[in-house]
Amino acid sequence: MAASFKELRVWQIAIDLGMMVFESTKRLPDIERYSLTDQVRRSSRSVAANISEAWRKRRYVAAFASKLNDAETEAAETQTWIVFAQRCRYFDDATAEALDGRCEEIIGQLSAMIRDADRWCRPFDADKP
Repeated sequence: MAASFKELRVWQIAIDLGMMVFESTKRLPDIERYSLTDQVRRSSRSVAANISEAWRKRRYVAAFASKLNDAETEAAETQTWIVFAQRCRYFDDATAEALDGRCEEIIGQLSAMIRDADRWCRPFDADKP
């Protein structure tokens, strides 16, 4: 089991997603700065943030699963913003497919973690030496 959320493959992929979105949105027009650009960046970054929060809540199965669910919904929201960017012709098909595929990978891993949340959680006193 990972000692830190930073060791989780799903967190690492989520960080990569956030950076991919950041790089991809640099090309969006200024008119989108306070709407589409901010929204897709915020939701994509929130995926990794929610995973790290879930990791600290793993003393409680329900709290852990809830935060992972939040991460999953942020990934799905990111997919929606990607579709808007693609339909506005800000993202080409290859970029949109790459970003969407990364979201799907994250969602799949989070779904598995939620399904097996008991396996990821530990007793309350596990932090004590």
